[in-house]
Amino acid sequence: MITAAVLLVLASMLSMSLLTRRAARAERVLIIGATPLARQLIAALDGRGAARHQLAGVVDDAPVSAAPIGAPIDGPLERLGSIIAERQPDRIVVTLADRRGRLPMRELLDARVRGVVVQDGVEYYERLTGKIAIEALTPSHLIASRDFRKSHFDLAFAHGLSLVVSLAALVALLPLLALIALLVAIDSPGPVLFVHDRIGFRGRRVRLLKFRTMRSADGPTSEWTGDNGHRITRVGRWLRKYRLDELPQLINVLRGELNLVGPRPHPVSNFALFSKEIPYYSLRAVVRPGITGWAQVRQGYANSLGEETEKMRHDLYYIKHMSAWLDLRILCRTIGIVLAGNESPAVAHCEPRPLSVWRLGWLRLAAARSARTIRG
Repeated sequence: MITAAVLLVLASMLSMSLLTRRAARAERVLIIGATPLARQLIAALDGRGAARHQLAGVVDDAPVSAAPIGAPIDGPLERLGSIIAERQPDRIVVTLADRRGRLPMRELLDARVRGVVVQDGVEYYERLTGKIAIEALTPSHLIASRDFRKSHFDLAFAHGLSLVVSLAALVALLPLLALIALLVAIDSPGPVLFVHDRIGFRGRRVRLLKFRTMRSADGPTSEWTGDNGHRITRVGRWLRKYRLDELPQLINVLRGELNLVGPRPHPVSNFALFSKEIPYYSLRAVVRPGITGWAQVRQGYANSLGEETEKMRHDLYYIKHMSAWLDLRILCRTIGIVLAGNESPAVAHCEPRPLSVWRLGWLRLAAARSARTIRG
């Protein structure tokens, strides 16, 4: 009886939460600054739809006709007070890079006192998209943020858990690993395992293990996945679809080179290019790379420098917010992607939050939807 009552209460709370969320009007967002970051925010707001967030307007001193940001400018900064009164925003997001002497502080303070949230653009973009706007990120953001400093306990706990789970997984999956090795050997000539040099923790070189999924190349090859599609074997295509080619990396975890979750280690041959072209790229080396990661479950494979830069936004978000709870979410999503056989996971915008009654209800709902999808 007690169990039934508790389940009834949880179900009622979840239903009330969903009904309240549907009934609530969209949050109106006023953006200050016609900047590249503002353009990214407007695109993110459009991508999420008007269900929860709605663009209320853009304020900047630039001419109305000179706003290549996907939205018109409502007026200059000197009219901010009247624009706030007209637009009635719930949140004001500041994207200006140079704010000294430009921001109407009194108008912003008045809005804040009336209950309007005033937020930095980089922080809002992070909350909205689950990634970090690295082009708009300044060293002061990194220095002032306490989230980027990880305790030795957190890092040791994540690695210790990875070691235990990887050892158990290797023992349990030994028959499957033997079967895959046999199929790879029968399908095409060449070694069963593919060994690739990658950049790992603190810039150390890692000999990454994978089941071979391609035929040997006669000459130099590209590191981009899209350039090697013609070399994928029949068994390799199946292995890549369900990510089974990554299973030998459990050995890399036992060697201490990887964690289960973390930024994916990049090829040594791409390190110089990425370090030069991708902002804050060196920060990936402050944590151990992983078999799966936030960028993998949110975006999938990268086939260009632009896509690698997009993945870096996700990787930096993970480094900032890494926790046992976030790792658990990533592992759950990875299992779902593997079971569904998805090549590129669809991006779902979300924000990591502490485990609570609401999150437990959400997990049950998500599991039920996933089960229906698989059965369908």
